[in-house]
Amino acid sequence: MRNYDYVIIGSGIAGLYTALLAREHGTVLTITKGSIEECNTRYAQGGIAAAIGPQDSPELHFHDTVNAGAGLSDQESVRILVTEAADRIIELLGLGVPFDTLEGEIALGREAAHSLPRILHAGGDSTGEHIELTLSARARASGIRVREYSLVTNIIVEGETVKGIEVMDTKTGELEDLGCRFLILATGGAGRLFRFNTNPDVATGDGIALAFRAGAEIADMEFFQFHPTALRLPGVTPFLISEAVRGEGGILRNKNNRAFMHDYSPDGDLAPRDVVSRSILYEMEKTGSDTVFLDVTHLPARTVTTRFPNIYRVCLQQGIDITKELIPVAPAAHYMIGGVKTNHWGSTNINGLYACGETACTGVHGANRLASNSLLEALVYARRIVTKTLGTDDSSGDVMGEDYLYRELSERKDTHPAMGPSIPALQELLWEKVGIIRDGSGLNETADILAAWQRMLPPAVDRPGNELSNMLLVGRLMTDSALVREESRGAHFRSDFPETSPDWQKHIVFTT
Repeated sequence: MRNYDYVIIGSGIAGLYTALLAREHGTVLTITKGSIEECNTRYAQGGIAAAIGPQDSPELHFHDTVNAGAGLSDQESVRILVTEAADRIIELLGLGVPFDTLEGEIALGREAAHSLPRILHAGGDSTGEHIELTLSARARASGIRVREYSLVTNIIVEGETVKGIEVMDTKTGELEDLGCRFLILATGGAGRLFRFNTNPDVATGDGIALAFRAGAEIADMEFFQFHPTALRLPGVTPFLISEAVRGEGGILRNKNNRAFMHDYSPDGDLAPRDVVSRSILYEMEKTGSDTVFLDVTHLPARTVTTRFPNIYRVCLQQGIDITKELIPVAPAAHYMIGGVKTNHWGSTNINGLYACGETACTGVHGANRLASNSLLEALVYARRIVTKTLGTDDSSGDVMGEDYLYRELSERKDTHPAMGPSIPALQELLWEKVGIIRDGSGLNETADILAAWQRMLPPAVDRPGNELSNMLLVGRLMTDSALVREESRGAHFRSDFPETSPDWQKHIVFTT
């Protein structure tokens, strides 16, 4: 069995940045089930948050992040994020990430729930792609071994310590065991669980499923962030329309051309994402429409085309000139807030197993992620993981200071679904019953169906089979978490428990 010091699963910003740091301290293998460039990072338009402006401070960034987290952010995790942000930006600049500038200084944009402009962009609305391509080029040039089109099917654990992985070649189906000292999960999110989503095909929650089966703790899975504005056209894959569009002055209008957000929030179009997403759903129902519209026609055409070149281009390909016409939008699944529970150094409850990026639950986001904190979180905690593996920290730093509620997946009644398990059926079920607005009846029904589908599933022998198995498991974790939390908080909204309860200022953690 071949052995490595570091095996990193995933090739987004979290995985590649970890690999570039780790290569200085041992042998590194990066594994990705697609190509190295295919990941959620590429689709991150909004940018990366850091308090580097003259009027800004880490303290202001801290308060904005905690306020967005709706009472569940771990304050020490947030403190780490905001105080280490500037150093991580300097490192990205050193690696060659071409952040946008204005008169010789890095340009800073504003997004909802940020008290000041602190969002760095690269290529306008192509920030994630620029970071991803810069890091992947660096990884290739540095000689880091990257194993593409390979799917990890099992984490090998002996005596509560990681020993290696089982990996499948997705082209041949061949299995191989690999050994490692440290295993870092950087597998991204799980937006493909939902019918309407902004994620690439690879975002199927694989890291969560692998970690759970290995005995790792999984936290906060009921909190899934839906982006309020994704391009919605018949037969067209949803395409993210960045929150920065509203930050620049974009206005949401209903099909009657009426600006409606002030009906739902005093913050209007710059209200938090969960508020805007629910407001759009209510407005679509009220007007009998399957979309609302985002209006930037009042902004200078030059501002729109230079600030949002990618959005402008994609919409133009669909026959919409956004400098003159309204953009049809509706909410779509976007970001997984919960994940593999880690401490302040990216460690899990299994020795040698770490997680960072969207697949991790560091406690930073609490119940609702502040816009553009995700790329920053990946950088900050990737570096802390490598530091931890060197044995140079002086604290294990447990995460999330509030109470935990530990659960196991519940036994469900034996139901007989009308159809068998498939990814489209799963996506439709979760969109309708475990989406933006939930209730106990729909969640119970979904939990029964998912458990039945798991029992019906044949052993996975290829990538599609493994992905469906992983998605069913992650869907169950999300559904059961949403059932347990009998309140509404942040990105989790239950119509049968619409208020936030102080009794639920705690985290739901699932274990095997």
